[in-house]
Amino acid sequence: MKKIFIQFAGLLACAVVVPIALHGQAKKQNEGVLPLDPAVRTGRLANGFTYYIRHNEEPKNRVLLYLVNKVGSVLEDEDQRGLAHFMEHMNFNGTKHFPHNNLVDYLQKAGIRFGADINAYTSFDETVYQLPIPSDNPKILKVGMEIMRDWANEALLDPVEIDKERGVVLEEKRLGKGAGERMQRVYWPLILNNSRYAVRLPIGIDTVLDNFKRPTIARFYHDWYRPDLQALIIVGDINADSLEKVVRRTFSDLKNPAHERLRTNFTVPLTGENQFVAVTDKEMPSTEAEVIIKHTQPPLKTAADYRASIIRDLFNQMLAGRYAELSRQANAPFLEGSASISGFRGGLDLYDANVVAKPGELERGLKAVWRETDRIKRFGFTITELERAKTAYLNNVENELKEKDKTNSESYVQEYQNYFLKGIAAPGIEKEYQLVNSDLPTITLNEVNNLTSAYITKFNRDILVLAPEKDKGALPNEVTVHNWLKSVAEEKLSPYTDEVSTKPLLAVQPISGKMNGEKFNKDIHIITLTLSNGLKVVLKPTDFKNDEIQFSAFAPGGTSLSSDADYQSAAHAASIISSSGLGNYNPTQLDKFLEGKEVSVSPFISERFEGINGAATPKDMETALQLVYGYFTEPRIDTAVFRGMMQRSIASLANHSDNPNNVFTDTVSAVLGNYNPRKTGPSVAKLEQINANAAYRFYKQRFADASGFTFTFVGSIDTNTFKPLLEKYLASLPTDQHQQPMDLGIHIPEGKIEKNVFKGSEPKSTVLLVYSGTFDYTQENKVRLDALKETLQIRLLQRLREDESGVYAPGVFVNTGKFPQARFSFVIQFGCAPQNVTKLIASTLDEISKLKTNGPLQENLDKWRAETKSSREPQLKTNGFWLNYLNGQLQNDDDLDQVNSYTQLLDNVSVADEKDAANKYLSGDNYIRLVLLPETGTAGK
Repeated sequence: MKKIFIQFAGLLACAVVVPIALHGQAKKQNEGVLPLDPAVRTGRLANGFTYYIRHNEEPKNRVLLYLVNKVGSVLEDEDQRGLAHFMEHMNFNGTKHFPHNNLVDYLQKAGIRFGADINAYTSFDETVYQLPIPSDNPKILKVGMEIMRDWANEALLDPVEIDKERGVVLEEKRLGKGAGERMQRVYWPLILNNSRYAVRLPIGIDTVLDNFKRPTIARFYHDWYRPDLQALIIVGDINADSLEKVVRRTFSDLKNPAHERLRTNFTVPLTGENQFVAVTDKEMPSTEAEVIIKHTQPPLKTAADYRASIIRDLFNQMLAGRYAELSRQANAPFLEGSASISGFRGGLDLYDANVVAKPGELERGLKAVWRETDRIKRFGFTITELERAKTAYLNNVENELKEKDKTNSESYVQEYQNYFLKGIAAPGIEKEYQLVNSDLPTITLNEVNNLTSAYITKFNRDILVLAPEKDKGALPNEVTVHNWLKSVAEEKLSPYTDEVSTKPLLAVQPISGKMNGEKFNKDIHIITLTLSNGLKVVLKPTDFKNDEIQFSAFAPGGTSLSSDADYQSAAHAASIISSSGLGNYNPTQLDKFLEGKEVSVSPFISERFEGINGAATPKDMETALQLVYGYFTEPRIDTAVFRGMMQRSIASLANHSDNPNNVFTDTVSAVLGNYNPRKTGPSVAKLEQINANAAYRFYKQRFADASGFTFTFVGSIDTNTFKPLLEKYLASLPTDQHQQPMDLGIHIPEGKIEKNVFKGSEPKSTVLLVYSGTFDYTQENKVRLDALKETLQIRLLQRLREDESGVYAPGVFVNTGKFPQARFSFVIQFGCAPQNVTKLIASTLDEISKLKTNGPLQENLDKWRAETKSSREPQLKTNGFWLNYLNGQLQNDDDLDQVNSYTQLLDNVSVADEKDAANKYLSGDNYIRLVLLPETGTAGK
């Protein structure tokens, strides 16, 4: 569950001003500090500029460049509120080497996508720019360093570009408006003790964003974008020695301001006071409460600090298990409930207990959450819980160690970023493994239990209640909530009983089958096995990861074979079964059985397929296959769990229609599904149709017969040890004659449809334009449609965002399907001001008309080609890509080696091809326009 006060991204912190310490305090405080990972090259130039450089070949021929600035919204003057974030935008709109919007244009031509690849973010305390580029192209790498240098100190801040960007930033701000933002305005000052962070939200305020002039943002840039507050992080397939020389040469001439302002470190003061706030809003869909107990955050710099962090992690892991078990009760006391020790901002962390209550049951829900917290404080955890948690913790660290040479560069970047910004130790996985191996056996139950007295205290406690406005009269006041918590403390509680089972997972052990055939495809290096019961197994051994196997199984059928009367039961059958345990184990016992294992397995039933998805390490693969066998032969239905699921689901819909986004999403589903009951949004009436016995019966129908199933395994597979497991657990599955799916005839309706949805009070709209129809399903046509999508995306980004300043992030999406009949959908979506709906739709249609008349610009087609090739190359080295690719080809009965001709298909696409595709697929014959408008708004006419 999301914590209430952090559900709006990046909005945490409070402030007391103290001098910043860039390199620690006194020498005494640095004693025992863990050294930085020796694999990273680091240095600090005379001007204070810091760099971290690490060679890493995952992915191959790629490098990540991050410019990290200890500069955020807390540093803004009153007339600069929002300009830290605006400054981030301006670094993409004109720098020394890339005036105007040339930076994005150049990178797109180099195959780097704006938003998806090149990006940035601004928070309270930092602004971070990211640039992933090919490392095997010296020219692009050189330009990448120029971009980093420009971002550091070469922004042009052209007044014309500033005025153009105002609308973009205001549209980004508009996207965040709604119940959450309105309620936050009320409780934010209290949660943050009315300190600086309460009035320095990164998005800023309209009066500044609308009216500031260049000198105001230039002052912010001059004061804070300086080398002593900056670090360059470079991780990738590069030569660290040569690149270090480039960094030193490129950034040594940066200068700090002659009269530099003191960069202060803002912290959250602990006042010792307890606070309470209740906030309501008419669009709030649920009643939620949170108990927040703040503490000074312990450092994470020394070996002793690291040991303490392990204890906190173990505590959280066991605590999560307690709340998960509580949520599975037949009459669970809440919709969602949890508690944990977690990081805050400004030098604090906290114990946080939170609940999403059932309608009218806030007292019951909050008491249940607090009761479990109080039980842990009184009695602590059990030794069996601790031993399971230790096993799981050690397994996770061992797995990271095994994958150390296959760790993605992004992981290293985040470590060094935290090291630079927050001083969090980054000693490297080898050192961390040594620490865990040394510390974990010595951690006692008392040490873990002692955290309760340290964190669950009676002071510095804030209580926050959020609720629908219609329930305002029934909300408790501060005295009432305190009495609820007090009454829990006075209850007679029993210690927790750790329910574990020593039985084997499966009630009946399988009788092994045999291998009947084996074929090897040398073009894509896959092995296809035929088992004695007729099942097909596709293996692709890879070395992309050292300790990972991903797999899935599918067979045709799905909910298409259910009657309309049983559809709701059929659609929820897989989730009900997977929540009910397996074989000899109920759900609680199964969770505990799997806790120390690196394995996940879950069944699914979609409209046209049923199957199983999973992943495991090689050592836990037998457990994974036992689970697979069990989901076919020994599924369970837990009626208590089922009742709890239904109660929570029904309760969660009580205020569903109060949320404008829910109403719009439900309308979109209904219209695009031609109002077929299987496609319309959720409702209490639908949930009440779900029957446990009918769900179990349908699940058994789809899984009791394994004929027609294809299993695909991708990863670190040793075929010699793998094949006997397949014979035991898959070749033994019962088979007969599998049913084929039915064509329900449900698809996006033909013709022209325009519909406005009036919901919500904020001046914001969402626009959805949908083209659809039949599709000549070939690989070539899929590629052409993808090119059409991307070239239109490029034009809408330029026109709607850059030229007209009317949107923040327009999106274009395409979907194609081969069965039961080949069709496509082409979707355009953006958010904007209600008064701009008509104008922006007209601009969008005008861009489509240009595609139909002239085709895309050649340079935009080339950008698509470069971006697609650039993004695809690293994907080809991941297990996830190959699993999805093989399944897609197998389900569509397409050739498995089409992957080898993909690049040629890209190269063959021409402007003329795209002109033809635009006229064929964007003709407007089947066109749907859906618009969300505020209740007091107009249709944008």
